[in-house]
Order: sequence, then structure tokens, then C-alpha cells
Amino acid sequence: MSSPLDTRADNLGRAIALTLTTIAVFGVQDAVAKLLVQEHSPFQITMMRYWGFAVFALIIVLRQGPLRQALHSKMPKRQILRGVLLMADIWCFAIALQTVALGELQAIVIVYPLLVTVFAIPILGEKVGVFRFAAVGAGLLGALIILRPGGVPLEWGVAFALASAAFYALYIVLTRQVSASDSAATSLAYGALVGLVMSSGVGIFFWQPMPWTDFALVVVTMLTTCAGHGLMVYALTMAPASVLQPFNYFSLPWAIVLSIVVFGQWIDPISLIGAAVIVAAGLVVMARERRKRIPGVAVAPVGEE
Repeated sequence: MSSPLDTRADNLGRAIALTLTTIAVFGVQDAVAKLLVQEHSPFQITMMRYWGFAVFALIIVLRQGPLRQALHSKMPKRQILRGVLLMADIWCFAIALQTVALGELQAIVIVYPLLVTVFAIPILGEKVGVFRFAAVGAGLLGALIILRPGGVPLEWGVAFALASAAFYALYIVLTRQVSASDSAATSLAYGALVGLVMSSGVGIFFWQPMPWTDFALVVVTMLTTCAGHGLMVYALTMAPASVLQPFNYFSLPWAIVLSIVVFGQWIDPISLIGAAVIVAAGLVVMARERRKRIPGVAVAPVGEE
């Protein structure tokens, strides 16, 4: 008979495996989306993909209770703003996919955990000590290495990639803020409905007929979106987000592999070093935040985090 400790270890192993599978699925989704936005408007592709996600999200919400109940929020304006930020993030990422190689794009947007630390200071009133400020600075230095002269070409795609990271970081910070008063179902419902309205309201003006082969690829993006979110939700039932979050950095090497295999695009070695600096800095920030939040773990003195 297995002990509770063995059960927790088994669950953690499964949660990590599911997290890595989730990232692999989302990577495939990004690669397919990159193929589509070469021939179709990013706004049309985003709209069609979001239809699938909205249906998936609302099914989850309705399983927990009536939609009216889920939409009852103590912070409705912040919830709507969350939805707007998420939609802006997805739009910017889709536009960046048109011109930026998948590996380099992921190397840029992976700076978002560091931006979360920065934005949490004015929005959440979090205190960040010298240690985490140094880690954030190192991560931003890594981004500058990637964007150095002679590195990733500085064009609109890169600007949209940086905007995507900023919007997503703000979305995460606001999600932390509303989670203090609203349920996860409420946040999911607002994100689904606001995104559905925004993506459809804009995407419909960019609608163009597409061949069945491309429509099949759109269906793949819908299915991978739903599968990825479903796997992520399941993983979070087995282990806390703070434990699983560092494994999200698997998205970088996976994106590089897909970029090489699918598109024949290689990331240059110096940009890879910059990405490694960002990942290292992000892992340091996550480790410090986890030590502060988990009971029984030593907390660093004030001013040394």
C-alpha cells in the first residue's frame, strides 16, 4: 500500500509530465498558426482560434454553475481589462509570428515573468528587494543581447513580440489581483467572453475565404488550444502553479526545435546566450517568490531577495 508521500510524489511527476506535454501542444499550435498567418490575416486566424477556446472555457464554467453566477464579480472593470489585455497579447503574438522566427520569438516573449515582477510593484504594491531587482536587470540585459545590432532584425515583428510579453505580464498581475475576490470560474468566464467579443468584432473585417486545407489547420489550432488548456488545468489539480511554473521554460528549446524542423530557421548562438540569461534570471525570481510563499521554507532578510 502506497504512503501519502509516495502518492504526492507520483502526482508531482504526473503534473510535471502534463505540464511538459501542455507546452509541447502549445508549441505545435504556434507553429501551425505561423503557417496560417503567412497567407491569412492574424486577426482572422485569432478570431477563429478563439471561437474554439471560448466554447471550451464556457463549458468548464457552466459545469460549475450558471453563467450569471460566474459573471458576478466584485471587480468587473478589472476583469474586463484582463480580457482586453489577453486579447491584445494574442493579437500582438500572432502579428509577430508573421515575420519573427519561432525560436527567436519565444526567446523574446519569455521575458514576461520578469515583467510581472516589475508591474506587480505599482499595481499590487509588492516589495521587491535588491536580489530580485538584480535578476530582473539581468533578464532585461539578456533581451538586449538578443536585440543587439546584428542580432534579431529590429522591425515591427519584434516590437509586437515585446508588446505581447508586456500585455501578458499585465494580464497575469491583474489575474493575481482579482483572484483575491473572484473565483477562477469568474475569471475564466470574463476572459472567454471579452476575448470572443473583441476577436470577432475585429476579425470579421479581415475575413477571407480559405481553402479546406487551411481550414483544417485552423481546426488544429482550435483543438490544440483546448487540449493545451485542458492538460494545464488537470496538471494544476495535482501540483501548485509555483512548482510547475519553472517548467514553462521548456517552451524555448521546443520552439527552437520546431523553428528548425518546420521552417528551417535557426536561432543564432549569441541570441541563444541572451535567452539563457533571461531563463536563468526568471528561474531565480520564481525561486525567491516560491520561498516567500511556501510555509516552512526560510525567507531571506528584507532587502536581500
